[in-house]
Amino acid sequence: MTPLLSVENLTVTYARNDAERMAVDSISFAIEPGEIVALVGESGSGKTATGLAIMGILSANARVGPGSAIRFEGRDLLATPERELRDIRGRRISMVFQEPAAALNPVMCVGDQVAEVALVHGERDKRAARTKAIEMLGRVGLPDADERYRAYPHELSGGMRQRVMLAIALLLRPALVIADEPTSALDVTVQAQVLALLLDLQREAQTAVLLITHDLGVVAETCARALVMREGRIVESASVDDLFHAPAHEYTRELLAAMPRIVRPA
Repeated sequence: MTPLLSVENLTVTYARNDAERMAVDSISFAIEPGEIVALVGESGSGKTATGLAIMGILSANARVGPGSAIRFEGRDLLATPERELRDIRGRRISMVFQEPAAALNPVMCVGDQVAEVALVHGERDKRAARTKAIEMLGRVGLPDADERYRAYPHELSGGMRQRVMLAIALLLRPALVIADEPTSALDVTVQAQVLALLLDLQREAQTAVLLITHDLGVVAETCARALVMREGRIVESASVDDLFHAPAHEYTRELLAAMPRIVRPA
């Protein structure tokens, strides 16, 4: 079977002060349709740069190295014209960002931001786009979705804003969702709710998920396979069961040792 996503020899560098910093160093991995894969590592390990490279939205000072390939549904995204990439984003691949407050437009009501995805990707009827947006906002657990449609991001809690981001990402049932630390800014209770919601919708639509996270507890609860990233390189790729019970790389063992442990009172 051809993988849904195949990343081959991906290198990403950032130009700063007449020098280049290597963020991603010749990594390769694949994701199958419907699979949930974690990309794990500390801050600065290159996880987010990998996700942005797949989406084709790296910053202007970033450069993808020669010999890199990102194939999605058999197509090399790095060789795809920007106009065609814009059609693929949102419709076939979408991304949930770490900070919804920064990702959402502060002067546009949240419902219109969800509906805009449908309008950009071919829906001509604004009323139909609004109806789809309200339905999806309700499905992602936003209370009183028809009333909240007209709310602005600053009027919603962090958990509600993240639900809006999920609605935007999942509206068109993409084949792949890249979730970049989607719960790190939320309290523990809301984290669990958002993750459960993402998994429910993933199962329903058979969407593949690349979950970018530093939290191995989240990995244990949600993923079947994990890629461990350190200083721009993938140092271990394993099933989650093997990762937790028989880690092969010293860095993975260090990450596991750093996980918080619950100490029961005597």
